[in-house]
Amino acid sequence: MAARSLAESVARVVSENSFTAWEHLLTFAYKNFHIPHTKSNRTLTAIIKDNLSHPSFPVANPTDTPNTIDHNAQINPKYKCRIIEQKISDGNLKGATRLLFSSDTLASYSPAVLSALQDKHPVASASSLLPSPPGPPAASLQPLQVTKAAVLHAVLSFPAGSAGGLDGITPQHLKDLTGPLAGDAGETLLEELTALTNLMLAGKVCREVVPILYGANLIALKKKDGGIRPIAVGNTFRRLTSKICCREFHSRLTEKFKPIQLGFGLKGGCEGAVHAARSFIDSPNFEILVKIDVRNAFNSIDRGVLLTQVEKELPEIYGYLWQCYGSASSLMYKNMEIPSCVGCQQGDPLGPVIFSLAIHPIINQLTSNLNFWYLDDGTIGGKKSTVLADLRTLNDRFAEIGLAINYDKCELFISDAMPPDTKSSLINDINLITPNISVLSRDTLTLLGAPILEEAIPLSINGKVEQFNKCSQLLHEINPHMAIYILRLCLFSPRFLYILRCAPVWKFPLITSSVDNILRETVSKILNVSFTPSSWTQATLPIKFGGLGIRLAGDLALPAFLSSAYSTFTLVRGILRIPSTANVLVSCLADAESAWEADHSVEQVPGEKMSQAAWDVFNVKRNLQLLLHNSPNHHERARLMAVSEKESGYWLHALPSRNLGSALEPSTLRIAVCLRLGLRICEPHTCSRCIQPVDTLGRHGLHCKMSAGRLYRHATLNDLIRRALSTASLPATLEPSGLCAADGKRPDGCTLVPWSLGRPLAWDATCVDTLAPSYVEGSARKPGTAVDQAQTAKRRKYAFLSNEYEFAALAMETLGPWSSDTKNFVREVSVRLIGISGDHRAGAFFAQRLSLAVQRGNAASVLATMPEGSDLGEIFYI
Repeated sequence: MAARSLAESVARVVSENSFTAWEHLLTFAYKNFHIPHTKSNRTLTAIIKDNLSHPSFPVANPTDTPNTIDHNAQINPKYKCRIIEQKISDGNLKGATRLLFSSDTLASYSPAVLSALQDKHPVASASSLLPSPPGPPAASLQPLQVTKAAVLHAVLSFPAGSAGGLDGITPQHLKDLTGPLAGDAGETLLEELTALTNLMLAGKVCREVVPILYGANLIALKKKDGGIRPIAVGNTFRRLTSKICCREFHSRLTEKFKPIQLGFGLKGGCEGAVHAARSFIDSPNFEILVKIDVRNAFNSIDRGVLLTQVEKELPEIYGYLWQCYGSASSLMYKNMEIPSCVGCQQGDPLGPVIFSLAIHPIINQLTSNLNFWYLDDGTIGGKKSTVLADLRTLNDRFAEIGLAINYDKCELFISDAMPPDTKSSLINDINLITPNISVLSRDTLTLLGAPILEEAIPLSINGKVEQFNKCSQLLHEINPHMAIYILRLCLFSPRFLYILRCAPVWKFPLITSSVDNILRETVSKILNVSFTPSSWTQATLPIKFGGLGIRLAGDLALPAFLSSAYSTFTLVRGILRIPSTANVLVSCLADAESAWEADHSVEQVPGEKMSQAAWDVFNVKRNLQLLLHNSPNHHERARLMAVSEKESGYWLHALPSRNLGSALEPSTLRIAVCLRLGLRICEPHTCSRCIQPVDTLGRHGLHCKMSAGRLYRHATLNDLIRRALSTASLPATLEPSGLCAADGKRPDGCTLVPWSLGRPLAWDATCVDTLAPSYVEGSARKPGTAVDQAQTAKRRKYAFLSNEYEFAALAMETLGPWSSDTKNFVREVSVRLIGISGDHRAGAFFAQRLSLAVQRGNAASVLATMPEGSDLGEIFYI
């Protein structure tokens, strides 16, 4: 219903292109998706349906104070933790990570903040002249036109949790309303969105709505240095159109920009820049290097220059961008409107593209031996006379297009070989061009957030450690499953792996060891476990090798640097202008290769040297083999082999979302981790069910004949299977009767429609314990032995069904391995789920659900062995 209504609104805009039609579309979300403030017993679906039937603007809550924020709540760690958990539950992992590790806070509204925002968005200069508006398109060059496939790709490319602009329509709205579950209405909406996109690309949007359509919501963040960072969220339809343009011209612009402009479309651009700078400094002819910062660059560049370059280089979208930038747009901060008259509009994905186009003619003319830029951050180096000449050129030419170099943030590094008198004279000469420039030493030289020289590595790593220690308290406050998930993905801090790839951190084992010790303490506190040396080694393995995926800096430092150096080799040559025939290596690469050879055999050099995983896998396999070799008994060997199977780690890949019910409770997570790593779970006690002794590993509950978690796990698995089949248009029933009149045997479930060859599917599910006394010796020899035996037994039991039904023996082990029937079944259901939903992740989600159900059943079984005690339920009657 919502998809159909939105499609009608979009279709009206395309056909009429009037102010009224646009107003109806731009207020659609406010009229139809608002939730009343008053509490109601109605479901969210019923409320939205009622809104769609009777669209109206929401009534303001008289108790609300508009446009005010409780800034004390922002600072409250508990409030911040709730926001982080909500972002993770929504799948917005990048947003959650940024919030966790960022030192920026939301600025309180004040006249000073408003003034700072206005200063960030200056008025247009009187000398600024826009090029002529686009005329009728020539027959040989029509405006860019896109297809439904391109629009759908752009819709799906928005990150989870992306906010909406002034109109309130978010990318998630479009994802939901154009998805397969929306049916024909979703397909219709996609067609209309394609027509709307083509209308915008043609530059024919009704002029009265241009300031709003190409405007944005404005948020003010307070930086740690006290400054204000404006964040603008543009309209979703505009961002959608610009995303399509970026993808369309990606290859063309990448070739044009490289190797000077590294900030758009170039994979590994930052890493290549750092490697190139280090190699340049290590060269014998190096004299000076200057890092250039441009003041408020994106908001200051002349729009006439932007549009002139767009008309020249991207004429297919000139009409679209002329309409975007030919007049002021509206940035709404609280109830105030700040006009955006100059520079690239914030919230526009095309902003970096057109900024790079505008400055490219200038930076391309610089003559320094080293010359590369990452958007507005420039680096030039070479002979002092050449660099000084280029700085003068930048000062003059940037002023012509509205830009100014921020002298206070420019930095200078001078070769140690330069005589002191010459160095002093050079600093004076540069200060005449860039006053107050900072002079860096070898231990403070960084570029794009990474240390260049070895002397700067300790200081840089210490900074990351300090940042992590400040933020680690929040990791202890949020749900442990979510905390481990973030820690696994970002390795200590968001940009720490980037430093490992850019800098020779592997030369500092004491530093990486201290970092890894902090990581161990943090993980131990989050999970409430005490690691042994062998269990910590296992925990730091990748998930598919039986670990938790918590990787160590010491393990990754060398593979990360080697893969980065090889993958950026061609780019570094281009930046340094080295002929392809020259035998020149990236700085420190030879040392890295020597360090690798000293620790590995000749055969252990990957064929794919640009892959970090290809280098890393040798160490991983070696550590796993050592763990297996040092296993004290069959139980520990069987455990290691079982958790190294692919299926055992599916639950660790699941997004820990409370919205989806995939976030494990702390006690369940702790037990799951302890079972996986062989850690102590409990104190020795007697099983409350069967009066058998239970040791500190707590595994008795997994095979106890009176296990309380077994029935729960069995019921949950079958319910998940039935629901997955129903979603795949294969309705099924549980415990069907009448399949065998002779002995009354009943499988766990049966589809009501044919599965294959015109026959329904019958299945029976079981979960056997990997370490049960009857299985442990076989599991220690070959992983999956327990499920193989269980599968054979199930097939024998239900052999009578083979004539009329397809039968699947769905056997799983407590520690992970699946039977061949289970793998085939999940694979087939996954294909059908993907076909129904259109989401390539649907099969993985199903597998993760099954894995999570096993872990919850394991935890229930372990906890059920402990004596029950009386609770404090009576206090709720007080």
